[in-house]
Amino acid sequence: MFEPYLQHKEQRIEWLMIAAIAALAVIGATFIYSATAANESAKALAWYKQEYFKQIIFYIIGFGLAAAVCLVEYNQIARWSLVGYWLSILLLIAVFIVGTKVYGAQRWIKMGPFQFQPSEFAKLAFVIAMANFLSRPADELRLPGVFAKALAMTVLPFALILKEPDLGSALVLIPMTLGMMFVAGAPASYLRRLFICAGIVIALIIADVMFAPPQWRIPLADYQRDRLLVYFGKDFAPRNATPAELAQARQRQQKKSYNIEQALISVGSGGLTGKGWRQGTQNALGYLPRAVAHNDFIFSVIAEEQGFLGSVTVLSLYTVILFTGIRIAGQARDRLGRLLAVGIVAMLFSHVFINIGMNIRMMPVTGIPLPLLSYGGTSVICSLVAVGILHNIHIHHRS
Repeated sequence: MFEPYLQHKEQRIEWLMIAAIAALAVIGATFIYSATAANESAKALAWYKQEYFKQIIFYIIGFGLAAAVCLVEYNQIARWSLVGYWLSILLLIAVFIVGTKVYGAQRWIKMGPFQFQPSEFAKLAFVIAMANFLSRPADELRLPGVFAKALAMTVLPFALILKEPDLGSALVLIPMTLGMMFVAGAPASYLRRLFICAGIVIALIIADVMFAPPQWRIPLADYQRDRLLVYFGKDFAPRNATPAELAQARQRQQKKSYNIEQALISVGSGGLTGKGWRQGTQNALGYLPRAVAHNDFIFSVIAEEQGFLGSVTVLSLYTVILFTGIRIAGQARDRLGRLLAVGIVAMLFSHVFINIGMNIRMMPVTGIPLPLLSYGGTSVICSLVAVGILHNIHIHHRS
């Protein structure tokens, strides 16, 4: 009697996406352990204080919240979108008041033994709020005032995240906004102007870093400017530098390019099948800096230890999640579900593209985490909640 009902529910569960997410979680915990096991200070810690165990706790919390999200219809979640959006703005402001500064950036709020990164929550809250705002009738999006409000919703978190400074996370908001506006049916002329403006801003930043004299420069953090100089291969030494200045600039340039050079060596040295789990010499000997090996450069650790095949496996798992997300967007029952799915897919894709691109020098070095793999509670939990919303849209696409 209950067989048709159970089969109907069974069909609503996207098992392939869940399997891909679970596989990434297993890979993440496994290689965070590998990345930190060579660190003598980490070995001295009790097992329950080590990063891999904390990451497992983050996965459990994230999966629990993702499951809870699936129990509430996404339309009900969207009704609270403005509350979440303004809460995220308050948290971004709070960073400047009570935040912790690490490596010259003030991005975290300390909560006991853990640190919370408001910008990760802000990206998720932004997706929900923007999708809810753009789900209005397409005719309203042609009104200049409505389009301007959508831009203002983007500019506010963008400016606050950029101020921290966190250029990578701020830039992720751009493809998310453009993707959702395009799918929502915003006028092509508006989007074209927005795209041109974004291109001009990026071009000005590049020109400023490469050519502008000190007195004309756009205010960027020194480490951000250095990362862009390294990416474009620009000499750190000023024109007409003295031999002492030249030597100092060369030393600074070598120091700033060290991480990405070691990451490239790690990726390249893995070969086809890798050196084996916990056998990566770049990580074990500390050439790949241990402070970043388990978060920003976790892909390099995987590539060295599991080689090309391991790297392709990771990319394949992300491909499953992203293409499933695109299919869910196409099958969504309403505009809100479609826009939510597109925004989440754009967010995850941007993170994957930027982080892996950074590891192979296709992109400048940023603090963008690799979803579900990089160590970090806020990133893991927000990514799993985002995927939970994606699955929520799939569950209710026939309701």
